Amino acid sequence: MPIEWNKQDRIFHLYNRGISYVIQIVHGKYPAHLYWGSRVQTLQPASILTCKSRAFSPTNEPKDTQFSLDTLPQEYPAFGNGDFRSPAYQLRTRDGSTITEFVYDSHEIFQGKPRLDGLPSAYVEDEDEADTLVITMVDYQLGVGLNLFYTIYRDLDVITRSASFEHRGSHQVKIHKCMSMSVDFHHTNWDLLHLHGTWARERHIERQPLIRGTQLISSARGASSHQHNPFLALLSKNASEEYGDVYGVSLVYSGNFQAAIEVDPYETTRLAIGINPFDFIWILKPGETFQAPEALMVFSKEGLGGMSRTFHRLLRTRLCRGKYRDKVRPVLFNNWEATRFNFTEEKLKHLADTAANLGIELFVLDDGWFGHRSNAKSSLGDWMVNRKKLPHGLKGLAEYVQAKGMQFGLWVEPEMVSPDSNLYRSHPDWCLHVPGRNRTLSRHQLVLDLSREDVCDWLIETLTTLFRSAPITYVKWDMNRNMTEVGSAALPPERQKETAHRYMLGLYRILEILTDRFPEILFESCSGGGGRFDPGMLYYMPQTWTSDDTDAVERLKIQYGTSLVYPAITMGAHVSDVPNQQVGRITPLQMRLAVAMAANLGFEMKVDKLGEKERKEIRRGIQYYHQIQKLVCFGDLFRLISPFEGMDTAWMYVAPTQNLAVVFYYKVLSTPNPRLFRLKLSGLHPLVKYRINNGDQAYFGDELMKVGITMPLIKKDFFSEVFLVKAVDEA
Repeated sequence: MPIEWNKQDRIFHLYNRGISYVIQIVHGKYPAHLYWGSRVQTLQPASILTCKSRAFSPTNEPKDTQFSLDTLPQEYPAFGNGDFRSPAYQLRTRDGSTITEFVYDSHEIFQGKPRLDGLPSAYVEDEDEADTLVITMVDYQLGVGLNLFYTIYRDLDVITRSASFEHRGSHQVKIHKCMSMSVDFHHTNWDLLHLHGTWARERHIERQPLIRGTQLISSARGASSHQHNPFLALLSKNASEEYGDVYGVSLVYSGNFQAAIEVDPYETTRLAIGINPFDFIWILKPGETFQAPEALMVFSKEGLGGMSRTFHRLLRTRLCRGKYRDKVRPVLFNNWEATRFNFTEEKLKHLADTAANLGIELFVLDDGWFGHRSNAKSSLGDWMVNRKKLPHGLKGLAEYVQAKGMQFGLWVEPEMVSPDSNLYRSHPDWCLHVPGRNRTLSRHQLVLDLSREDVCDWLIETLTTLFRSAPITYVKWDMNRNMTEVGSAALPPERQKETAHRYMLGLYRILEILTDRFPEILFESCSGGGGRFDPGMLYYMPQTWTSDDTDAVERLKIQYGTSLVYPAITMGAHVSDVPNQQVGRITPLQMRLAVAMAANLGFEMKVDKLGEKERKEIRRGIQYYHQIQKLVCFGDLFRLISPFEGMDTAWMYVAPTQNLAVVFYYKVLSTPNPRLFRLKLSGLHPLVKYRINNGDQAYFGDELMKVGITMPLIKKDFFSEVFLVKAVDEA
């Protein structure tokens, strides 16, 4: 069994072929972290856990004066009884104190993986895919139990963690902080890597050395945000794409989060991730349980590339769900950049005619089809078709699209409400707000209060009616603002700081019901592009609109950074017109196609204004994409050259059998009299011969990976090349 309990030494060993994770119950009370990394056969605690008395570090055990919680590497630490570092949790009791003493009570080991009540999480399809350890701790004075959940997958170098508080006492407590995981490392020789950005510039990579003190990334915006992704990694100093130890953690949550790294004076490192404790308090009454979101923990000894491939496999096969999880996605056309709000039924039909002629498979109607919406100032919440624009309704347009051989998709923004809407006029208290305070507008809209059950119920039934009104097979679910005045008219004053988390629980309930009712719909999440690109949303919607920035050059960094955690099949990528609407840059159609084909290909442009040469190029591009689509969606990603380090970018996808690969190479700006350049591939079998684009010359995989391919001298900007590497059929 991949979880062993050594009763004599009180040690838990979670392991599979690649990794080990070791915990010891010290003094029969305290779960201590001994090890996480490459697989070890056994671990002697004396060789790794050394207690030493430190000045100003108090001891909880009078018989062991060398022992202190302040220096113990812990699994889920508290504050106030000896450990002066950042705690994983904090409870306030009825006497106002935040002192707790949770000690080991019992444990359970079983096959499989439990799902989390009301929250998205990774899963198993068969119980023998994973094993789970639950360590139960109790504060006997409070009568509150703390459950620490650990699941290790047998065929993935992944451990998932979460925590829950179970109130068995007689007086309510307030949870001020509840992280999903915490782990203490015995040294600080790491680099910290995380993904930062803003709207239209999401998930850029930043790598920096650890410093003494605390380094934080977080969101308090009501969403995981454009600014920071709920992910970070610790890298050994020598770690690269292919080599070195990497520890990556990602939170399965779409709301306010915090990821923290703390370096203490004794050169140890504490890593924690969970719900942002800022402006968060949860009242836990007797008989109730509070469940924290799940953290995904990946260890790789094969650098960032190994970490990414593990995350990709986990998210693609054991987090995403539904009919489309294992299917390639249709090539789509979205009318937004072609028409904005200014369209008629005839205009849309004309675009549909052109899109079908190009070989596009899905026609998506974006914003502006409902209420009296002719700009961004009205009608969100009034999900009734505008018959002036669409006299035959959504059904009439969808049937026309279907007759052209395409599927029909629809844009919605259900979490928002316009002040100029029938919904708001009928229910002005249904938005997030604080009585007597201004209601801050962003994009002329407010946020519906999804912490309210009645609002969620109304939204579920309204969208059910909408999605049944036409043959809809795709829905783009948008969210175009963050939360302000976070308060709920349905909650009492003492529970107002629960609003943001209750909102997420309400959203997840809505998505669970709707995706269950409409399994034939491919849902794509969006928040002004990539403002809510996180594992929590992927659990319900297996792809996300990666960014509102469709410029091919900017997309190199966005898609490269996104790929650190998220597989290509989860990324929406569109070809748009030039000059680009976000940055004004003019790039060749060839490069725009080559960038978008590295994910889920779509088009968002005035296709009816294209010349015949461009139409032919798009037809050829779609045909070629169909040849490589399975490789892109289900192959193993190997990043070859980073766009953050120069003018060149390259990556490739390799089939699991290593018999086929597709390579993407991009050059942003050319230089005079350039160097000769060899592109080294990766992920191939060293002893197998390959041909490039079915050429005459065959190369062994080790030559392609160690020596590389000589690239042509390029004398133009915005150059791209996509080529196949195929194993020679010896038969």
